[in-house]
Amino acid sequence: MEGKTVLLGLTLHELQALVKDFGMPTFTAKQISQWLYQKQAVSFDDMTNISKANRQILEEHCVIGRMDPIKTLISKDKTEKYLFPTIDGQYVETVMIPDHDRATLCVSCQIGCKMNCLFCQTGKQGFHGNLTPADILNQIMSVNSRLVEDGKTPLTNIVYMGQGEPLDNLDNVMKTLDILTADYGWAWSPKRITVSTCGIKKGLRRFLEESECNLAISLHSPIHEQRESIMPAEKAYSMDAMMKDLTHYFPRNEREVRQRRLSFEYIVFAGFNDSNLHLKELVKLLSPLDCRVNLIRWHRIPDIDMNTSDEKRLETMRDYLTAHGIFTTIRASRGEDIFAACGLLSTAEQR
Repeated sequence: MEGKTVLLGLTLHELQALVKDFGMPTFTAKQISQWLYQKQAVSFDDMTNISKANRQILEEHCVIGRMDPIKTLISKDKTEKYLFPTIDGQYVETVMIPDHDRATLCVSCQIGCKMNCLFCQTGKQGFHGNLTPADILNQIMSVNSRLVEDGKTPLTNIVYMGQGEPLDNLDNVMKTLDILTADYGWAWSPKRITVSTCGIKKGLRRFLEESECNLAISLHSPIHEQRESIMPAEKAYSMDAMMKDLTHYFPRNEREVRQRRLSFEYIVFAGFNDSNLHLKELVKLLSPLDCRVNLIRWHRIPDIDMNTSDEKRLETMRDYLTAHGIFTTIRASRGEDIFAACGLLSTAEQR
């Protein structure tokens, strides 16, 4: 692979420039994009409508960039976790969550994470690099191909909620969103894709301007000082400032039907962020927005002395918020037995 161009992750415009350099007809770029993204080819021999001579040129100078996972774990609830190699020889975890006629892939975008949220195992790993567009798309294409080959439901949804902060790798993430939603790529509706963030000011504004994909904000407390104590990102971009930006794009207006959805992720810690005061502050904070809240059970990680709230308290919180006009759900915990649940992904022990 060294010294060769990786095709996976190239846009149609970049493919057109590439084939021009190789002296191929311009339409070859569209053919390559169809093989890469729609037919999900894994070898140049598969690209049968491209001349043998041109396939030979591609073979000499390029690689497709598809790599199978080197390890797979299957949970008792059928959640699957994969360990993928990356272009630069590192490893990253990806999780597929089946649910009746849905199959959701939780995609990683970085190796480790810079954000260092107190409650997240990925942050404890430290930061070891951004994933390339090929690394990100390989997770998606490879898992989808495996599902189809096994006669299972192919992917129906993608969430950028795996390892890393998507808006901290914004150029590469935005490129993959373009490919996934473009006619030349996977041609998916943006409504099937959700990008999660703890909040990076410049990145958030660009994402909201340039993408129609759904947005999920990791909130975890409506109180500035408390959120800052568990999420260092609050220091650089406070939730109050974030809410002002979000209100411009997601104002509460019952007459308007939006294609793009805004949600807030709220991990519930017993005796920390689950009081009646927190509920009142959440209503005050989120009422100006057209949004929903997902309550999440915390999954314990080493050396953090916190506990998740019990089921009854979660239900009380859900009912209170919903009664005050903020649609709220309790997210089902999936894959905890294989360390695939929210906040547990880590490739510190990589193989």
